[in-house]
Amino acid sequence: MLVTGAGRGLGRTLAALYAAAGFRVIACMRQATEGAMPLDVADAGSIAMLGEKLAGQPIDIVINNAAIRGDTGGLSSLEEGDFLEVMRINALAPLLVARALRPNLLAGRRKVLVNIGSRAGSLEEGTLDDDDGDYAYRCSKAALNMATVKLAQDFRGDGIAVISLHPGWVRTDMGGEEAAIDVGVSAAGLKMLIDGTTLAQTGSFRAYDGRAVAW
Repeated sequence: MLVTGAGRGLGRTLAALYAAAGFRVIACMRQATEGAMPLDVADAGSIAMLGEKLAGQPIDIVINNAAIRGDTGGLSSLEEGDFLEVMRINALAPLLVARALRPNLLAGRRKVLVNIGSRAGSLEEGTLDDDDGDYAYRCSKAALNMATVKLAQDFRGDGIAVISLHPGWVRTDMGGEEAAIDVGVSAAGLKMLIDGTTLAQTGSFRAYDGRAVAW
């Protein structure tokens, strides 16, 4: 299996869980370290190079986890460069990763592509209990939801299931110390959902605890 953004937080925890379960894990992160695959998801060339390096290698599961939060100051502090960077990393990069690694998933046994989304990107639920001014992050996760649906349609004929998963408000560098959910609890819930995913679940949006999330 392969996971992006594996250098810390949720990505690192997911990589460790899968390694402990006996999977060969390709942990991708910006800073190359021993046993990790260098990948800068902000750089389309880096993503294309990842596909070239892994050519011919079957991959059962790909998890698009890498993401950034961006500005949270609301409309008054919205800045073009920050907004576009968040969209590039959170919405465009998963599409480019999916395209680069499609042959690897085709060669794999499980054939599951996972986008780590967020309830913050839900048009119905995203602002129910949260008034943060994170325009870029929310827009990027809403775009990722649409990417999940489109990829599910596009990949169905290949037998590849594509899902979006909400990890909850997790205590990581992004989520902060006040977050409600331990990263281990979130990762374990996500792994259970991923491991049970078939084409019957393709195009779905669920939370780490199994609850369906509205688009």
